Amino acid sequence: MGTTKRWILALGAAALLTGAGACKSAEQKPSAPPPREVEVLTIAPGDVRETGEYLGTMTSRKSVSLLPQIAGYVRKIDVRPGQQVKVGQVLIEVDSRQEAAALQSAQAQHRSAASGHALAVKNLERTQALLKEGLATGQELERAQAAVDAAEAAKQATAAQIAQSRVELGFHAVRAPLAGTAGDVLVRLGDYVTASTPLTTITQGDMLEVDITVPAERARAVKVGTPVEILDSSNKVLVASSVYFVAPQADQRTQLVDVKAMVPNSVGLRPNEMLRTRIVFGTKKALQVPALAVVRQSGQPFVFAVQQGPNGAIVARRPITLGALGERNYVVEKGLASGDKIAVTSLQALRDGAPIKPKPAVMALEPPAKDAAPPPSL
Repeated sequence: MGTTKRWILALGAAALLTGAGACKSAEQKPSAPPPREVEVLTIAPGDVRETGEYLGTMTSRKSVSLLPQIAGYVRKIDVRPGQQVKVGQVLIEVDSRQEAAALQSAQAQHRSAASGHALAVKNLERTQALLKEGLATGQELERAQAAVDAAEAAKQATAAQIAQSRVELGFHAVRAPLAGTAGDVLVRLGDYVTASTPLTTITQGDMLEVDITVPAERARAVKVGTPVEILDSSNKVLVASSVYFVAPQADQRTQLVDVKAMVPNSVGLRPNEMLRTRIVFGTKKALQVPALAVVRQSGQPFVFAVQQGPNGAIVARRPITLGALGERNYVVEKGLASGDKIAVTSLQALRDGAPIKPKPAVMALEPPAKDAAPPPSL
């Protein structure tokens, strides 16, 4: 009996110790972490550009393809591909020996005609003197006058022949019609060329024209002065200009409208180069959020909206509908209102309903775009 009592007392003491240990463990549970410090941005309407991107082709308004005006063998090449040439500079010379001989023959004929004319004039003067003394008839005077007229005509004909021969001789020297950069030289010494043989090209690339084809529906918003931007592969603006021409009608087959702008070539663009272009149709007021503040899950974009909870600020996932993407921001079409606040940092660590310690965001929205440059003079 005494032994049983001792066992009961021992079990009771053990139970009390176990309960006390459990209470002590419950009291030593770790407390919740403090709210995370998060940058918060207040959403407000701002200017947003309405743009469209299209493929544009660069062309030179001052580019010529040189062809000879006569047939013959190439005797001399005075230009190299890529060389800067001046107006009137001789580029290629074609064999001109035949035309040079023809010029010498015409000059000889002219000297002969000039001598004949001088003799006819003297005969006319003598006949006039003899007529006054009664030693010549009127018929002889008429013949002398006719001889002078014929000699004058022959002299003029040979002079015209000399001029023609000089022009034809000048065709053998192919000259640059404008200053610019020479293209590839397509002939070699000794080649036989005709009036249809391409020799080279001369191109002025300091001012280029960009040709853009825009769908007819979008072209209704394009007018002279509409800003145009030339973009590189990283979406950086290479050069900006303005529209100076909008085609009055659309292409019947493609329903595209030609739009042109002149751009100063300060970044090494080349004729026939194809580049991305951006047409700025206008601006409007819209809500924007930084692209880095948007989180996606299963294709659905959302932001962490900041709102007031029972014990302070918390974040809540809010699905949004996105519009166009600018350089750094998305346009928000649905899901946010002016004055709403969103978290823009520590997004991967945030959970729906998590408490935060908000602070003003350092991140800023895109600055308003500058006006495009006026269209350069043609």
